[in-house]
Amino acid sequence: MPPLPKPPTTLLRGATVVDGTGAPGYRADVRLAEGRIAEIAPTITGGPAIDAAGLVLAPGFIDMHAHSDLALLTDPEHLAKVGQGVTLEVLGQDGLSYAPVDETTLGRIRRQIAGWNGDPAGFDWNWRSVGEYLDRLGATGTAVNACYLVPHGSVRMLVLGYEDRAPSESELERMRALIRTGMAEGAVGMSCGLGYTPGMYASTGELKALSRVVAELGGFLAPHHRSYGAGALEAYAEMVEVCEDSGCALHLSHATMNFGVNKGRAGELLALIDAATARGCDLTLDTYPYLPGSTTLGALLPGWTSADGPDGVLRLLADPEACRAIRHTMEVDGSDGCHGVPVDWETIRISGVGDPAFTDRVGRTVAQIAQDEAREAFEVYRDLLVADRLATTILQLVGHEENVQAIMRHPAHTGGSDGLLVGTRPHPRAWGTFPRFLGHYSRDLGVLGLEEMIAHLTGNAARRLRLRDRGLIRPGYAADVVLFDPHTVRDTATFDQPRARPEGIEYVFVNGVPVLAQGRRTDATPGRALRRTSRSDTA
Repeated sequence: MPPLPKPPTTLLRGATVVDGTGAPGYRADVRLAEGRIAEIAPTITGGPAIDAAGLVLAPGFIDMHAHSDLALLTDPEHLAKVGQGVTLEVLGQDGLSYAPVDETTLGRIRRQIAGWNGDPAGFDWNWRSVGEYLDRLGATGTAVNACYLVPHGSVRMLVLGYEDRAPSESELERMRALIRTGMAEGAVGMSCGLGYTPGMYASTGELKALSRVVAELGGFLAPHHRSYGAGALEAYAEMVEVCEDSGCALHLSHATMNFGVNKGRAGELLALIDAATARGCDLTLDTYPYLPGSTTLGALLPGWTSADGPDGVLRLLADPEACRAIRHTMEVDGSDGCHGVPVDWETIRISGVGDPAFTDRVGRTVAQIAQDEAREAFEVYRDLLVADRLATTILQLVGHEENVQAIMRHPAHTGGSDGLLVGTRPHPRAWGTFPRFLGHYSRDLGVLGLEEMIAHLTGNAARRLRLRDRGLIRPGYAADVVLFDPHTVRDTATFDQPRARPEGIEYVFVNGVPVLAQGRRTDATPGRALRRTSRSDTA
């Protein structure tokens, strides 16, 4: 693996330093040298300087829930995240990613999560293990740094395929070994996707057994738990039970309370979190600062439809009898894929398609398409899934503002975009999350003061990742820093124009190298995979 490019020595003069601890900001000069924060003082002399008067100097933002697993390799510019001031992303989310895999599971996973990451033609899939994937990230450098979570669903697929059953003791031991190996190769924890196949087939006992391995190696569990709708609190409680029993630290991914059944119920979730913390549970969470969610169109299906993988789903959707059962589950009972809530087609808006022939569907809800075509909504849903080979993505319009703000205020909170970077009209959170936290929610609404909001997006996240030298502005820490204008910073990405650049982010440094300068992307790719070690040094 090549060494990092030699970082320049840079003097940032007269910035307001907001250091990531929540302490009040203060004016200082800051020198970056050899990839580190070399000096902080009221005045530093010598050498050319960047005039940072009127700008806030903060640690680089840490995206605790990112879906850039392929984008970091296929898009060296990576402006979606660089433009927001992000310097570190946590990959391998929701229990499904591309390592560890074998020849069979790689093909299945590529198809299953093409709506999250795309499936680029001609791409060189030259890894199979976690370590090899992290090596690939570091082979030529990336725009930002990355950490990786071993994805439970991918591990389960290697051992059990898509079978809906408990593992035997020998199979469970193989799963443990795969997780132990992935963490030994550098993963910081384990993710699970209990709303997606095959992760949803795991019992609480299975999760406890695997989380003990994660705990032994100092990692954390990041679950997409079983429901964010009906039974959401019970689903959160299950994750607390898993971590209390296993001794594993817990990080609740995109922690929210969605759908009509949970309107105004954020306080119940926060009470559960506070009680668990009081009992000694090491618990954090992340949220995105928007109301709608985002996933694949196929994720709404009942879990039993995926027993034979993506090809099995397509066969069922071509079977009229099976479709009658699927429709009843989705529209009457409430499928596990739709969080136990009967689907409301008015809330399901198409945001991206794999086949450009279906671009006319993008931006409309399933209900609108059905009305325009004088068809049943379920028929529109089924036909698009089949024709687009399960690659369609959606926005799900199910959030509540009071819940978003209440959870954001919690001291265990961190920021995660959960942003999908593919599709015609992806969720704007992929381009706007961190400026929206700073501008809309901190400056405009006053949900949190600037210093506290920055602590949520930097120091809190670095502590969860156990990075000893990132997430704060301190001498000796890695020079992952951002300079922004606190008066103008804001997101401009919308649901109609989701890839619009934010405003007010002026400079971003990754490992001391500028990747954004005067608001413009440089050609530098100084990011590296940050592996689980005794320090946060890049591998």
